[in-house]
Amino acid sequence: MRTLLVLGGGYGGLALIQQLLNNHLPHDVEIVLVDRMPYQGIKTEYYALAAGTVTDYHLRIQFPVHPRLTVRYGEVGSIHLDSRMIFLDSGEPISYDILAIALGCTDNFHNIPGAQEYACSIQSFAGTRETYRRLNDVKPYGTVNIVGGGLSGVEIASELRESRPDLNISIMDRGERILSSFPAKLSAYVEEWFNEHQVETMGRVSVSHVEKDAIFNGTQAIPADVTVWTAGIQPVQVVQQLELPKDRGGRLIVGKYYNIADYPEVYVIGDCASLPFAPSAQAAGAQGEQVGQIIQALWRNETPKLHKIRLKGTLGSLGKNAGFGLMGRRSVMGRVPRLLKSGVLWMSKRHFG
Repeated sequence: MRTLLVLGGGYGGLALIQQLLNNHLPHDVEIVLVDRMPYQGIKTEYYALAAGTVTDYHLRIQFPVHPRLTVRYGEVGSIHLDSRMIFLDSGEPISYDILAIALGCTDNFHNIPGAQEYACSIQSFAGTRETYRRLNDVKPYGTVNIVGGGLSGVEIASELRESRPDLNISIMDRGERILSSFPAKLSAYVEEWFNEHQVETMGRVSVSHVEKDAIFNGTQAIPADVTVWTAGIQPVQVVQQLELPKDRGGRLIVGKYYNIADYPEVYVIGDCASLPFAPSAQAAGAQGEQVGQIIQALWRNETPKLHKIRLKGTLGSLGKNAGFGLMGRRSVMGRVPRLLKSGVLWMSKRHFG
């Protein structure tokens, strides 16, 4: 039997597995999935778990069940490309013939002193559970500062406002405005929502260091009972440790078939891969499906034929009743994008579950 080893059961890894299982998997191929959890966590909704508006049970999708899919639970400790072997943290080795690295991302603290030690995260299920505990242990009228005014920061700030109307919430960014990668009109709409809901937005904040009860903008101390970090991501540590060509963000350089030049049997999917678009669940899922198509074509001794990945847009929530987004070049604001996001979540659960 040939072994296809998939590291990571997130959007990209599961899209690859579904593509293969649904399209006549060769009789001599087995798929092994390695993940640290016994289910997929819906990462796009971790902000709601952190805020306390959903339970983690509602953010779980069970892995597929198939006679030739084996799921191994554990943390990937190291990847040895020359020997075609990976080792779990427990020391257990797993060999492969084809490898798909879809391990996702972790926070990028930009080497800011105290950030990793004192700030909360929403990049993993375990980290998000701890963030939920810390946020909901804050006493009434306490202060929560969210560092990073991108999509994740905006969503957790708005969701926390609905969950904890008693808290003083601030969202800060080093740019002049939040959602700086979105059109100014859309950013202004979100700013207005925050103003109406008593969430303070702070621009031009360059965090110099973080302490247990404060963020420092240079020498200016900004008090905080809890600091939540949403100011950037990077590939997980085991990928950072690979001595392979990477882009400025630490993502692995891949070829047109998403594999590594010196190791063509190794594919990289999602947040670990250097791609021409921003990391997202949607992009990882589309790429994972294409990697499945590439592998299937090679199994048939055919040249893979790929279409250009076209992302459908970006949707964000402002609590449970409002939202915003980009559909192509069109900005959408209000209740409709929030309903659309709920529909995307429902379809995601049906597709993978």
